[in-house]
Amino acid sequence: MKASNAGAVDPNSAIFVSNLKKSYALLNAVNAISFEVKKGSCFGLLGPNGAGKTTTLEMLEGLIIPDSGFIEFPCLPKNKSIQQHIGIQFQETALQDFIRVEESLEMFADLYGSRNKIEELIQQCHLQDFLHQDTKKLSGGQRQRLLLALALIHDPEILFLDEPTTGLDPQSRRNFWNLIKSIKETGTTIVLTTHYMDEAEFLCDDIAIMDQGKIIARGSPEALLSEHFKGAVIRLPKTPEVLQHFNNNQRAKETELFIELFTDSIETEIKQLIQHNVSIDKIKIDNPNLDDLFLKLTGHELRS
Repeated sequence: MKASNAGAVDPNSAIFVSNLKKSYALLNAVNAISFEVKKGSCFGLLGPNGAGKTTTLEMLEGLIIPDSGFIEFPCLPKNKSIQQHIGIQFQETALQDFIRVEESLEMFADLYGSRNKIEELIQQCHLQDFLHQDTKKLSGGQRQRLLLALALIHDPEILFLDEPTTGLDPQSRRNFWNLIKSIKETGTTIVLTTHYMDEAEFLCDDIAIMDQGKIIARGSPEALLSEHFKGAVIRLPKTPEVLQHFNNNQRAKETELFIELFTDSIETEIKQLIQHNVSIDKIKIDNPNLDDLFLKLTGHELRS
């Protein structure tokens, strides 16, 4: 990592990134992005698969070297490797075969000389009920909680989570979100990647939305939605009559299942639908969310 101009960096920041770039052959995986992560906050990198989120995270973790740009950790000691102060939960992590959960914890703790943390992490990550179980027999949610405990075993100042709830059922995802919230409350800085916008809205104080290697929007979820939307979003099933009614309507957006219309006056829009004999039986009216923001900014759905 290259050194930056120290005078431009807030010493209270956890991470400072400036003009970061990484290319593979003809692919600009990360294209001149800059951002800052406040100490003790949860910062989210959002975007579809291939947006550059994981590449960015791996550069922050020191796993790959940027082509150019600056990464600094103002809150970490300058004379030690950052790996001593960060915890990482990868998208895919192989656990030792034929070993119990408690043995995994002990093995990782011995690497850092931190066996005193084991009991605390068992309670914090809710591992009590399957401590004596073979790691190969864990459910998805149990496995993610164990991997999180292993990432925290040396009490890191910064925790990196790469799409930590991918593949989990809704209940396991929600339980994991609550667990991450509790870790943030201890003062740990968290950086996570996700393509779940509801996850970002629940967890993150600050987000950067990425698409094709660039940051296309940055701010708190509330600020971004307030900046780009007013009123509500009306969603109608894509029936022939709905498609015909909204044909060439520049305010309407077509998604996989719905025609969406953002409006300041719900009453006016519904009156017009009724006047044009468009059924409103299955109409949905919602507040705009980050999925809507991504569609507005990029012209395509997040998971497409």
